[in-house]
Amino acid sequence: MKKIEAVIKPFKLEEVKEALVEAGIEGMTVTEVKGYGRQQGHSELYRGAEYVVDFIPKVKIEIVVSNDEYLNTAINAIKEAARTGKIGDGKIFVSPVEHTVRIRTGEEDEEAL
Repeated sequence: MKKIEAVIKPFKLEEVKEALVEAGIEGMTVTEVKGYGRQQGHSELYRGAEYVVDFIPKVKIEIVVSNDEYLNTAINAIKEAARTGKIGDGKIFVSPVEHTVRIRTGEEDEEAL
């Protein structure tokens, strides 16, 4: 099992969700986050005063998949749907998941997904 974490632009969330559903990925967790990378924040004007926004609003999607086929399908769906071609499109991280338990039924690992 693998966990996919994707940090994307907020306005791309619906497109990414639709692409994942089309690809057969059924569940995800979405969190509103803030951060920066190469963008290094930006300046904004508010009531005539300029100030620096250090952290850019993003959305983090977390998905756990049972095998490499779903892993590659999910990564490709996210890449295609989230890409704008501009700086700040985001990142995808993949890490192993050692154990999963569905709390309601007690099912474990792949059966819990």
